[in-house]
Amino acid sequence: MVGLARSLSGLRALYVVALIVSDFIMLRLAFVLAYRMRLVGDTHPGTPSDPPSTYDDLALLCVLVIMVIFAVRRLYIPRRGFGRVDLLYQVGAAVGLGWLAALSVTFFMYRALEPPRLMLVYWALLSIALVWLTRVLVDALLREAHRRGRDLERVLIVGDGEQAQLVEAKIRSAPELGYRIAGFVGNGSPNPRVQPVLGGLEAIPRIVREQAIGEVIIAWAGISHHQLVDIVTGCTRQRVDIKIFPDIFELMAREVETSELTGLPLMRVRDVALRGWMRFLKRALDVAVSWTMLVLLSPWLLVMALLVKLTSPRGPILYIQERVGLDGRPFYMLKFRSMRPDAEADSGPVWAVPNDPRRTRLGQMIRRFSLDEFPQLINVLLGEMSLVGPRPERPEFVAQFANLVPRYRERHMEKAGMTGWAQVNGLRGQTSVVERTEYDLFYVETWSLAFDVKILLKTLAAVIRDRNAY
Repeated sequence: MVGLARSLSGLRALYVVALIVSDFIMLRLAFVLAYRMRLVGDTHPGTPSDPPSTYDDLALLCVLVIMVIFAVRRLYIPRRGFGRVDLLYQVGAAVGLGWLAALSVTFFMYRALEPPRLMLVYWALLSIALVWLTRVLVDALLREAHRRGRDLERVLIVGDGEQAQLVEAKIRSAPELGYRIAGFVGNGSPNPRVQPVLGGLEAIPRIVREQAIGEVIIAWAGISHHQLVDIVTGCTRQRVDIKIFPDIFELMAREVETSELTGLPLMRVRDVALRGWMRFLKRALDVAVSWTMLVLLSPWLLVMALLVKLTSPRGPILYIQERVGLDGRPFYMLKFRSMRPDAEADSGPVWAVPNDPRRTRLGQMIRRFSLDEFPQLINVLLGEMSLVGPRPERPEFVAQFANLVPRYRERHMEKAGMTGWAQVNGLRGQTSVVERTEYDLFYVETWSLAFDVKILLKTLAAVIRDRNAY
């Protein structure tokens, strides 16, 4: 651990130490709270209980085992741009593995001691919650330090085209990640949109050494395998991370599995049988969540319907609009009406714009927080939409975008969703259609049930901070 701290900057070393200390405290605190909760939930108050000191050695051993699992799963290595939902997944998986490993160890070392099973369940759940919350807090402090210019990582972007510009824009819009762009590596042709260009591909090892580059991001659609190997080989002896931003229209990211054909090695990029089975679970999740929310929110939905009618009595309560869904089939999407009844009488089908004058007084508020979209739960229950998927567009826009954006129609290989990967990344309203399509295609190709759950969790935060909801 000392060697790791020496290899890091002062701030990152402090960050790692803070993670280790907070994890130890929270895991130990979770054990104490689990013991207390078990006493509160005891249905036989007269039954004698073991004193908390009985489990001190067991708790310490379990905590150390889980922290070892954390280290093995690289949870003590600082990573920039790691989302909080991803962190929750990682902590949950590590605690689960650590919990099983700790139980296995204690079975052989403390066979005479039988801790209550309910207490162990409480401990696992509390461990996930407390460790995640403290790590979110520590991570927030690190992000604030990055915003103030501390511990910045110098980044070299390989490329000078549209992809490189996109990576540059993302980095500049997220100062909390702590990246500083040192420059670009181009193909020799001048491009005023990316500056400074520090050289060509052959100069990357020298640039990394002279500019003290900590990370190289390859964002070049036309780069060959040979050139990519040359870059990695040239940077082998230097302490630099290398990341690749793929051209999503040509190289769709997917978790690859090994397979074989009578001994011939193959790489499987899609398991259709597995996806078919998982789609059944996706539909089950859609039905369960939409039905539950419609029942629980029915009083609120009734109040909202009354408010829509009271604030704009001339028009209907629900706005029913044709959209394009799975396999390009049209369906009628439901929303609470948030605009005047004659909103498109003069203009025809158009997108909403910031401070749209067509909105009603109530519409300004419900569109800002996406409250107008709750009736779409009915579409989900009927199977016309899913909770998560590419955002459905109107037929007029689909016909227009399909002629402009490559592979645009392939986003209809999944059901349209109330929320989606593009939306939780801020791509709503009048944002780039090309970029939104890239995110939608990424979702279609990499879909999984865990990905859906992740997007649903990120949606809660996106609704509050989204500035493109109008």
